[in-house]
Amino acid sequence: MTTMQTESKPIILITNDDGYFASGIKQLIRMMRPLGKVVVVSSEQPMSGMGHAITIKTPLRLKQTASEFDYEEYVCNGTPVDCVKLGEQVVLKHKPDLVVSGINHGSNASVNIIYSGTMAAVIEACIDGVPAIGFSLDDYSSQADFSHLDAFVQSITRKVLENGLPEGLCLNVNLPKKQEQGIKGIRVCRQAHARWVESFDSRRDPRGAEYHWLMGEFENDDKAEDTDVWALENNFVSVVPVQYDLTAYKYLQMLREWDMT
Repeated sequence: MTTMQTESKPIILITNDDGYFASGIKQLIRMMRPLGKVVVVSSEQPMSGMGHAITIKTPLRLKQTASEFDYEEYVCNGTPVDCVKLGEQVVLKHKPDLVVSGINHGSNASVNIIYSGTMAAVIEACIDGVPAIGFSLDDYSSQADFSHLDAFVQSITRKVLENGLPEGLCLNVNLPKKQEQGIKGIRVCRQAHARWVESFDSRRDPRGAEYHWLMGEFENDDKAEDTDVWALENNFVSVVPVQYDLTAYKYLQMLREWDMT
């Protein structure tokens, strides 16, 4: 495995949840290579919606698929979180300077972050004390156009490499799909209070056994102009600071005052 050291260039670990063959990760690799020494550990199949899943019932396997100057690439049979763990502990054998995940085919704004494999990888790096950024494009097409994103992705990445991030903090960056009018700019936002309204399409197979397809529509009742959803809808890049500490601190005292005996 690699023995890259941070002599002059930062080491950037890249992963995603759409698989090693996805256009999004290939574009992210291209954008990151001018910024540092790049190591890619990506899943061999799509892992969208896996959230923070890890593999514990089957062995994990790594296959090196590329080795060049300042660049190495590996494919893993695990989840995005597995990819970060293997990248740090098996491939590099130390922490990278930065983890970037994506570019996801589809938005990870609002509640989508809870389900996202892209952002799970970012949060895993954050838990390990590594600065991390998740990049997602608001275009679900496998043929999505990424040609308008370089300046924004590289600018945000450079800022994090230069300044670091506070402990326990990572970034969820969502990028508008390509439009005739160029991207208006970058907005630092909060996560919109939106949700998926779900249902199941239930059917029977030829043998009469019932099976179910999860369906759903995204609903946003949060119309404020400081949210990630508003930013995307108005052609801005949204940057949301994210923490893995889920404690609702403002309610601690309220619960302490309850009589739970």
